[in-house]
Amino acid sequence: MESSASIEIAKQALLTFGLILAVGSFVGILAKKLKTPDVAIFLLVGMLLGPEMLGLIDIKADSAANQLILIFGSCYILFDGGASLKLKVLKEVWLTVVILATLGVLISMLVTGVVAYWILGIPFIIALLLGATIASTDPATLVPVFQQVKIRERVAQAVMSESAFNDAMGAIATFTILGIAAGHAEFSLFGSIGELLWQSCLGISVGGVLGYLAAVLIAHERFSFLLEYAPLVTLMAVIGAYMGADGAHASGFMAVFTFGIILGNKDMFGFAMREREAERMEDYILTTALIMRMFIFILLGSQVNFTLMNEYLVGGVIIVLVLMFIGRPLTVFACAALDPKAKWTRNELLFMCWTRETGVIPGALAGMLVGMKAPGADVVASVTFIAILMTILIQATTTKWVAGKLGMLEEG
Repeated sequence: MESSASIEIAKQALLTFGLILAVGSFVGILAKKLKTPDVAIFLLVGMLLGPEMLGLIDIKADSAANQLILIFGSCYILFDGGASLKLKVLKEVWLTVVILATLGVLISMLVTGVVAYWILGIPFIIALLLGATIASTDPATLVPVFQQVKIRERVAQAVMSESAFNDAMGAIATFTILGIAAGHAEFSLFGSIGELLWQSCLGISVGGVLGYLAAVLIAHERFSFLLEYAPLVTLMAVIGAYMGADGAHASGFMAVFTFGIILGNKDMFGFAMREREAERMEDYILTTALIMRMFIFILLGSQVNFTLMNEYLVGGVIIVLVLMFIGRPLTVFACAALDPKAKWTRNELLFMCWTRETGVIPGALAGMLVGMKAPGADVVASVTFIAILMTILIQATTTKWVAGKLGMLEEG
């Protein structure tokens, strides 16, 4: 009987994955025709197919399958985003990125927390927990949007890098405040800064070492004996970078992003692949990243809890609007002012204000808080779902239009 039950579970999972691939492929083509970022359409389709509507997809948020898809999918999309960055451009804006990913997260957290305290009437520490959960931006959303909408290099790379680096800060802030809310810890500024530096430096080191090693194995003039298996090397290294950094209590996402940057800029280290092999690897990465987007956002949409979301709908919408139109602009302009050498224009900063989608990482943090039965977890999860829906459906779909109005689109 156990074997039979296992087979049925396997068949159901296979049917679900096949459905996601089939529907995702059709929706991806539709998104291209509509010239709309596919992540927004995937999210809507997921809501339609989820248990609260058609019931065709029902993978629980706390299941091992869901966590596997979210972690690996986010890692691969991050790797793809890192590989598309150019180090020579990133050198111009690195200070802004660092400030946005650290101080910027704290500003967004405080603004959101204060507004949530006033609007929802919840304890201030729970309001701060909510603010910390949704303070970081989402690379799994921003990377594919910027790959579909061609934005000026330095702006796109600053925003994508910020989204990759601020996850560590968002997670540290969330669990520090959770410890205070649960009465298990006291806030330590120096302790938090030290933990952030440790996670960041170790994550960058792990990703850098693996990126250089991968470049040697697939592109070195003498030692590239894995050239024919270059696509598989990216899979192995993405998993290795995340698990290696996570095992050392560092930021796995930062390690994967750094790995992508090193591999994507291997020519700067004296490595070069043959054109045919480079094209084959690029096609593989693009296809795999597309599949990961399908799974992540269709599953994320299918797990939207409408009952829980409706409980705090009005207050949640107000909080997210304040975050979008007050918190984010305050964050961007304050942080950019600390980096005068970058010489950001007003239109560049305005565009950066509009790109702060909430997605997979905040959703995962909210899910963890619910699973841990953390204080105020229900209100945090409710507002987080509202933030995910609003920012992706409003901001991701209008990125190209806003970029055009502000003159941020790449010519040609």
